Amino acid sequence: MELFEAGFLWSYKGYRLFWISTTIFVLGASAFPIALAVTILDAGGTATSLGLILGARVLSAVLFAPFAGVWSDRLPRKQVMILADLGRAGLVFAMVFISAPEMPHIFLAVLVFAMGVGDSFGAASAGAIMPSLLPEDKLPAGNVARGIVVRSATIIGPGIGGVSVFLIGGRLTFLITAVAFALGTYFLAKIEEDMNSNKKQQESFMIEMREGLRTVRDIPWIGAMIAMASVQLMVVIAAETVLLPVITRREFGTNTAFALSAAAFSLGAIVSAIACVKLKIKHEGEFSVLVWMLLVITTLSLAFPISEAFVVLSYLFAGFSVGPWEAFWNSAIQREVPRELQGRVFSIDHMGSAGLMPLGMALVGPAVTLFGEKQLLIGASVFHLIICLVVLRVPGVKDLRMPGKTA
Repeated sequence: MELFEAGFLWSYKGYRLFWISTTIFVLGASAFPIALAVTILDAGGTATSLGLILGARVLSAVLFAPFAGVWSDRLPRKQVMILADLGRAGLVFAMVFISAPEMPHIFLAVLVFAMGVGDSFGAASAGAIMPSLLPEDKLPAGNVARGIVVRSATIIGPGIGGVSVFLIGGRLTFLITAVAFALGTYFLAKIEEDMNSNKKQQESFMIEMREGLRTVRDIPWIGAMIAMASVQLMVVIAAETVLLPVITRREFGTNTAFALSAAAFSLGAIVSAIACVKLKIKHEGEFSVLVWMLLVITTLSLAFPISEAFVVLSYLFAGFSVGPWEAFWNSAIQREVPRELQGRVFSIDHMGSAGLMPLGMALVGPAVTLFGEKQLLIGASVFHLIICLVVLRVPGVKDLRMPGKTA
């Protein structure tokens, strides 16, 4: 597959507009966590308060995911994304005024919680809109190309956030994020989405919601992979997300170390995704899970933060763990799940993958107090490896399709 052949994907106007919109949106979204973390910590926040506020966004995304999935299958998906993006733009703009040091953190937490609602609707629609923008045989390349631009933007975004925080502070950096969110909707509005294949007799809201859950239940490898990601996000990613800015600020005395680490992680993911397309992997699921084990490099590097360069390089290599997911996971769902159900399946994926993460983020501070920072990070690493080995035994995981079903 020649991923970057001239005109290969950009000749499809809808995909091209979606690609540009995604790039702009993710640039702003990647700058947002930098501004948020610095704003909270500068106002006297701790690992516990940072974890609770970050967890509030994930919690709302999980709670509203089932509703987002149904509406993403009922309405034009571009319209759902436009409303989600404009809503998040307004919320981030409000943070410019609500995040002053003298304001209680609860106000900021409420706005962050509301942003999670937009995340749930945006995630469900973004995955499900792809089959209406590209032919089926172009979907794997389209997913990888979109994943690459997302990762590229997350390399540049934290840098923009870091520079902006340095020049104008965390609060005003929220303004840059809001503008990026709003600008992305301009390109979404120009997409002509093919909804013909999604039309069917609508049933009651609850029946449609249960239909999505039943689809995931009847395809066990999808449920197993979502469950795996859920517990690993709760334990590993939650600990890494909360402790990365805390540890790097303490050890290296800078606000840029964790931004560089996030950028390095994204760079590793890009390299890995491109390699996956070129290598022609035979057993895509098995390969994805085995490479996913490399994620433990993040928590181990934070347990032993030898130097700033060591942590950044560790995140670079840990980023390789994400590449196979960029290359294979979305394409597998788009291939194996009927199109009229994909919004609900992607919403369940978003809900399940992040379902326990708010709890994990909220417990990071108390867990550090109870077990110790290093012990928690090492334990999370061991847990991650064990879960990966268990999931490999589920039927269908090896090839991301049920056994006996040919390509």
